[in-house]
Amino acid sequence: MKYEYSKYDPKQGSMDEARALLTKAAQNAMKNGDLPEKELPDFIVEVPGDVKNGDLASNIAMLGARVFGMPPRKIAEAIVKNAPSLKDSCFDRLEIAGPGFINIFMTANWFGGVLLFVDAEGADYGKTDFGAGKKVNVEFVSANPTGPMHLGNARGGALGDCLAESLKWAGFDATREFYINDAGNQIAKFGKSLSARYMQLFDESYAFPEDGYQGADIATLAKEFADINGEKYVTETDEARQQAIIDYALPKNIDALKADLAKYRINYDVWFKESELHKGAVADVLKILADRGATYEKDGAIWYKSMDYSVKYGANQNTRKGLDGEVTEENKDEVLVRANGIPTYFAADIAYHYNKFAVRGFDTAIDVWGADHHGHVARMKGAMDAVGLDGEKLDIVLMQFVRLMQDGKPVKMSKRTGKAITLSTLLDEVPIDSARFQFNMREPGSTMDFDLDVAVAEDTNNPVYYVQYAHARICSILKALAAEGIDCTKDAADSHFWLLTEDAEKELLRHIAGFPSEIISAAKSYDPARITRYTTELATLFHKFYNACRVKEADADLRDARIALCKGTKTTLCNALSILNVSAPEKM
Repeated sequence: MKYEYSKYDPKQGSMDEARALLTKAAQNAMKNGDLPEKELPDFIVEVPGDVKNGDLASNIAMLGARVFGMPPRKIAEAIVKNAPSLKDSCFDRLEIAGPGFINIFMTANWFGGVLLFVDAEGADYGKTDFGAGKKVNVEFVSANPTGPMHLGNARGGALGDCLAESLKWAGFDATREFYINDAGNQIAKFGKSLSARYMQLFDESYAFPEDGYQGADIATLAKEFADINGEKYVTETDEARQQAIIDYALPKNIDALKADLAKYRINYDVWFKESELHKGAVADVLKILADRGATYEKDGAIWYKSMDYSVKYGANQNTRKGLDGEVTEENKDEVLVRANGIPTYFAADIAYHYNKFAVRGFDTAIDVWGADHHGHVARMKGAMDAVGLDGEKLDIVLMQFVRLMQDGKPVKMSKRTGKAITLSTLLDEVPIDSARFQFNMREPGSTMDFDLDVAVAEDTNNPVYYVQYAHARICSILKALAAEGIDCTKDAADSHFWLLTEDAEKELLRHIAGFPSEIISAAKSYDPARITRYTTELATLFHKFYNACRVKEADADLRDARIALCKGTKTTLCNALSILNVSAPEKM
């Protein structure tokens, strides 16, 4: 079964209850004349840095000094004095520390309740109904299908996939989506490049377009096309030849994208083609914009009044001119339809996002973009307002770039192929678990170095190995105990949890209890790296516990309680790794 959110997350519940307890105590103190009648400050309850002095702590008295006009210590004494009875609550006692901090200690039963939650939920431990089933679209990678995916796509893939999974665990209805840019200028350039390489197979003097795609993959596709068709298209018109070779090469590239992403353990719910929008959706959105007065005609083109809508979202309002005499990109209106009648990419992008909200009914749309697209954020959000939607419901996660490192130096080429590192070549050289884990170790807005030496290491210097080793270690412990004839399958409810009083035990229990709220925080902040950090800390705390607290040598009741703690840690580790789509091996 699945607990309701308020009952399910023991850490969040205790914080809410602690806040209610302190609020009630302060109100009692005001009623009894120990504090003046004032509005309470916006205080916090948190896990303190040093949990030896309390499981939770609050700054209510410190913030109340200005409100009540009293020393914090005096306020704390009044609050503790007037606290309601703790009988039958999850709290054991309140203590005052230093100048007026209030420390709160949990009962032994509360700590035991954490493991009961884990045992009851099993593979679902960590899931909540926080998101209330709201529909969220997570669009990520969306690499140009004219060539192979690069390292930025590798980071974006891990980020977007783990974000979508975090949202699902937090109770949202999340959809993973890839937007295939199979129309527009880049496809036309793709066709011209392929056509030129095809023609050069029969006429070396055939000119290659100056802005054409130079990659070796273009020559390879052209050669494949020639092997099938021979000289058939040499005498065709440029348009016919280009379209024929696009029709051959583009599906192959899209299939390659899908295969590489599937190898990376990313499986999308929706593959949305831009070309579908040009069957009427773009025209419909252009009409909506025109009817709402958001466009105008100039020099034969249709322009969008970008600055009328994007300023709200932070676009620059100034009209400073650059060295070339043109206004900066942030400040100019946007062409939606060129003078030749062809819609721009921006027009299709507006139609695409309109489709997400107005047609498919998503409550929120999240796009994962490279940091170089920051100038487009305000324009895209403003465009949603312009078509009558709400730009606040479009969220952009800007992801910084990746630098590949080896032997302490940047790497640009694959030693195996001598070519630029692509997602495909990376996954040939680095275990998938390691790649996904490393790419999700930093928040999206931070630049990151991906260390190849660390990624392939089979020791605890490799972060994913360190975490996986903790899971494998627990499996080994349980297997060894079973081999000794010790029953490791007992119901958690039968364990004597109140015996888990060691600091290392309580630290581990607190961290396990925080797993559901950590998932919620990752979903709310669009930062699934929180799950990676959580998992690493959980492994650290388990190793600390196991090194400090013997299991097999303890008396039977304490041994069984510690076995239950090992099993609860194993479940939580496994669940956290599943969000990251990283395996949890039973032996290493």
